[in-house]
Amino acid sequence: DVGASDAGTRLGLDGFGVRGGLDFTHNGRLAVGATLDLGQLFTSRLRLRASAELSVFNGPNVYVGSLETLYYFTGPAERTRPYAGLGLGLAGGAECSADPDCPDLWPNVVVGFELRFRPTFNWLLEYHGMDLLRENRIHVGLTTRAGG
Repeated sequence: DVGASDAGTRLGLDGFGVRGGLDFTHNGRLAVGATLDLGQLFTSRLRLRASAELSVFNGPNVYVGSLETLYYFTGPAERTRPYAGLGLGLAGGAECSADPDCPDLWPNVVVGFELRFRPTFNWLLEYHGMDLLRENRIHVGLTTRAGG
């Protein structure tokens, strides 16, 4: 029964992803990262994700670890899966030893979509707005198919 397998909270390592892109806040710095799909919350369309990102070049390095909740607007069997979400990130950098406000807690906004590449992998394109949209990143990457 599809409805029965879709319901309920199931936490665990369900997948992973890697991505790269640009940090538009700081003159197009390189942004690279990885994600872990930590399971579903109440339904397979609501997913819990942990991520780690690094922005380098054209300024100080910035490190961010985030926990986000993503809502997928289509089911896991669809070829294209748009999503949006919210989360919190812990951000730091090389200057943290001299900055009393570092590390800092950043609210995150996530909007993107996944496009099926192989039966178990998707391409992804994602906008990641962090620190109340003061940090703006666009990512392209590969991820395992979540929720299916």
